[in-house]
Amino acid sequence: MPQRLLRFVAPDREVRAGLEAIRAELEIPEGYPEAAQQEAEGPPRLPEADLTDVAFITLDPAGSLDLDQAMHLERTPSGFLLRYAIADVAAFVTPGGALDKETRIRAVTLYAPDKRTPLHPFSLSEGNGSLLAGEDRPAVVWELAFDLDGEMKKALVRRAMVRSRAQLDYRSTQAGFDAGNPAEPLMALAELGRLRIEREAARGGVSLPVPEQRVVPTDGGWRLEFREVPDVERWNAHLSLATGMAAGRMMAEAGVGVLRTLAPAPKSDVGRLRHAAKALGVLWPAGLDYPGFIRSLDAAVPAEAAALAEASSLFRGAGYQVIGPKQAARPHAAVASLYAHVTAPLRRLVDRYAAETCLAIQAGTEPAEWVLHGMTGLPDIMARGVGRASRYSTECLDLVEAAVLKDRVGEVFDGVVIDYDAATAVGRVQLATPAVHARIKGAGLVEGTPISTKLLEASIRDRLVLFTAA
Repeated sequence: MPQRLLRFVAPDREVRAGLEAIRAELEIPEGYPEAAQQEAEGPPRLPEADLTDVAFITLDPAGSLDLDQAMHLERTPSGFLLRYAIADVAAFVTPGGALDKETRIRAVTLYAPDKRTPLHPFSLSEGNGSLLAGEDRPAVVWELAFDLDGEMKKALVRRAMVRSRAQLDYRSTQAGFDAGNPAEPLMALAELGRLRIEREAARGGVSLPVPEQRVVPTDGGWRLEFREVPDVERWNAHLSLATGMAAGRMMAEAGVGVLRTLAPAPKSDVGRLRHAAKALGVLWPAGLDYPGFIRSLDAAVPAEAAALAEASSLFRGAGYQVIGPKQAARPHAAVASLYAHVTAPLRRLVDRYAAETCLAIQAGTEPAEWVLHGMTGLPDIMARGVGRASRYSTECLDLVEAAVLKDRVGEVFDGVVIDYDAATAVGRVQLATPAVHARIKGAGLVEGTPISTKLLEASIRDRLVLFTAA
């Protein structure tokens, strides 16, 4: 590790003690009730269809064991055929049983630097329900046909047994693409992935192209880094998005289901972003809509990073909508389409209900009573679960930032002002080394400008880091 990074390692003991305190404050559960654990370890209900002859592969972060998705992608004379296998969690869960009740309390898997708190017991989420290589698993398999332009033309879904042939990870797979020798099963991924990104732009969809701040274990402690999302991860994400779009449209057409929604950004927010871009000196060409503007930004450019920080407010307010007959389905503004969560059932409760609904629609039957009854409370359940997950993640990052900087009070760092409120004289500064986002106070700061900033406070107890202009 470079010497400049060795100075910014948070001590392991202090971080772990702080993480335990956060878990106590947020009442993060430890372990699983015995009855739910036993249910998770029971035999699943197996489907009749058998697709174990299809050479599925998984593509995830290195070391992942909770593998929700496996893919098989091939070119066809008319375009592409994607088979997207999703772990069939419903095959293990008894409606109304102990495991079902516990997952409705948890809603999502929770992540901290030192551990995961799973939605389902590890024996299911990282064991007999995970699409691990070489293992036969029950799955919900989507078959999506795309034309030569990457437009989705057909979507089918059914249950089937599958077997993944290989567990690939993003880093090594990207290295293969960069070297010009990608893994054979993924030859079509780049082509369809790029086409789906083009289709997103054409329909007015947008994603925030910002690096991910994360905590990384290192010798004797923890450090912070900004991780750029590699192309293969983006391409894979667009296959997942396509599956969610197919599910959303299917449920909306049938008038039953649960959608992931996001309201369009208010004109006032778009106007505020335009003013911010002008103040930052970031060009916003006439006639370019805000999704196109966001896609044009580069987070490595200080002023554009500040514009991206301003743009994040346009993506707030996502939720879930339970739809019924003759009820207007609300789209997801960032996806620019009807959309549903169906591709991560090991880690997200709502996906199990949406998948069951789509399977019933495909079969021409009504969804099961447990699905219809259980969907009614899902928006509130997911809001609570996602809210707790967000606070947990934020508290953990704040803790590690303070631990990394606790012995550096009074030192000067180079950063960029990415947000500032002149009325309160308080804003946000982003450092490159270490990879920290923190509060900064001082009069007359200017968003989007590089700044030398002095560390005023770094409190592990309060999980607080505060800077001022040097």
